[in-house]
Amino acid sequence: MRRKNMRIVVVGAILIVLAVGFYLFMLSIASKSTDPKALMETVGTVSGVVIGISVAMIIVGFIGKKE
Repeated sequence: MRRKNMRIVVVGAILIVLAVGFYLFMLSIASKSTDPKALMETVGTVSGVVIGISVAMIIVGFIGKKE
């Protein structure tokens, strides 16, 4: 039987919320940038990587470890 590691799942979910919040925050201030397209490409890449790592953490947390 495997035991789920809910701490990793919760941290993964929090990181997803933070990544989406960061993306939306940067979206609101991108219009003031000298190059908003490049800024949002970078922000999207960073947010995507953080969400990908978070999803991996959630999957690992739900798989758990052997007792």
